[in-house]
Amino acid sequence: MTQRLEGRAAVVVGAGSIGHGVSNGAACAMRFAQEGAAVLCVDRSIEAAQDTVRRITEAGGRASAFEADVRDAERIRAMVAECLARHGRIDVLHNNVGVEEFGELLEVTEESWDRVHAINLRGAMLTAREAMPHMIRQGGGSIINMSSIASRKWSAMQFLSYSTSKAALNHMTKVVARQYAPHQVRCNVIVAGLIDTPHAAHLYPDEEAAREGRDLRNQRCPMGRQGSPWDIANAALFLASDESSYVTGLEMVVDGGVSL
Repeated sequence: MTQRLEGRAAVVVGAGSIGHGVSNGAACAMRFAQEGAAVLCVDRSIEAAQDTVRRITEAGGRASAFEADVRDAERIRAMVAECLARHGRIDVLHNNVGVEEFGELLEVTEESWDRVHAINLRGAMLTAREAMPHMIRQGGGSIINMSSIASRKWSAMQFLSYSTSKAALNHMTKVVARQYAPHQVRCNVIVAGLIDTPHAAHLYPDEEAAREGRDLRNQRCPMGRQGSPWDIANAALFLASDESSYVTGLEMVVDGGVSL
């Protein structure tokens, strides 16, 4: 049986994980590799990227690690050059980077606002800008951005800069999708709900608080549970593959109904 990403090269930005669990980005990198892609695992922590590479290679897949901070345009340029040098092409770019900082309007500082937008929005622009000419030259490609239902509504968790940066990412996805549709470069965004990730657990001060927080998050979900990183990875695989060859500019909500 032919693998869905056989012969393709994928770059996953934010492919590392915190602690021993598997993040959304790591799960996506692993899922792409399971379906035949050669994956460049990019993270600001080279150790985290290497851990995902180890998981992939131990399962028989192909992957390599690269260290980059998405705020650094030179490193992003080097990242794409690394993918081209290794594989001769870049078929999938998956942006899975995002940070939150507490603060509603009266609390947020300029420094915090700028940092969150630089990582969540400017970083996705830089990676797409660098990959796009090569995707055009190849005759197509798939760019997948990672957003949140916080981009669509008010949240009791006061992350004003996070919510606005992800809302802007949703719109940037649509603009890029329309602009480059004639070149067969697709651009879509996954709008995630409550996902049980190491990152989510890391927002709490200790393990007991994280367990309590997980229980409360599960109770909020109509399906009685949060999603897993593999739910995100399966959505990303669809958007990376030819199964979505006529899908672009989509906000794909993966939230188990929590935003309904």
